[in-house]
Amino acid sequence: MTETPDTPTVAVFRPDDERLTEALDLLEELGADPVPDPMLAVEPTDSTPRTDADYAVLTSKTGVELATEAGWEPTDETVCAIGPATADVLRDHGYTVDIVPEEFTSSGLVETLADEVDGARVEVARSDHGSPVLLEGLSEAGAYVHETILYRLVRPEGSGESVDRAAAGELDAACFTSSLTVEHFLEAAAERGVRGDTLEGLADATVGVIGDPTADTAASLGLDVDVVPSEATFDALARETLEAARGGSER
Repeated sequence: MTETPDTPTVAVFRPDDERLTEALDLLEELGADPVPDPMLAVEPTDSTPRTDADYAVLTSKTGVELATEAGWEPTDETVCAIGPATADVLRDHGYTVDIVPEEFTSSGLVETLADEVDGARVEVARSDHGSPVLLEGLSEAGAYVHETILYRLVRPEGSGESVDRAAAGELDAACFTSSLTVEHFLEAAAERGVRGDTLEGLADATVGVIGDPTADTAASLGLDVDVVPSEATFDALARETLEAARGGSER
């Protein structure tokens, strides 16, 4: 691996909204030179979560905002949020949050609810690319699970600057926040005819991903993963990826 400069160049793939702004601010605060390249765009479905369930599960800030805009008004449901960021947005919109799993993942929520949802109705409101782990795990625990698709995730037109930078060996690190960001990144590389060069360029960089499912997706597509952060948040991802990058060959 090549020596990492004092100001590492880091690709970040968050959607082009406040999440990208916050990610760029954090990376700059940590002394990095971020390369913003959104690999996800949101297409709302205008659907509303059902309100006849015993449990309502929200998995993202975007999902909360769209559910609110669609007029979602929970009644007596136990409201569950995967992760503190989702929980904070729920509270900001006036909802009561009853459960946040210790592990901020689908499997973490399944583990938290497994002993109490047998025979219960569970409403899962999320994107069209949600992990099957959540639905399958809750169903195996005996729950009656219904999924409402609040939005679709697509690759934005014009994305791909980071692909060119990676293919040219100009990235020191990359922070992938989901399996879909990995898939869209490599789709963009294939469209440009530089998939091989891109993978080779990232082999000399530090690649961080959120969660084992994202790591599994990356591995299946030929992308070596260096960092899976201890906590499933972008803050932890950025900090631990940069720490590993600056450690150079000690990773």
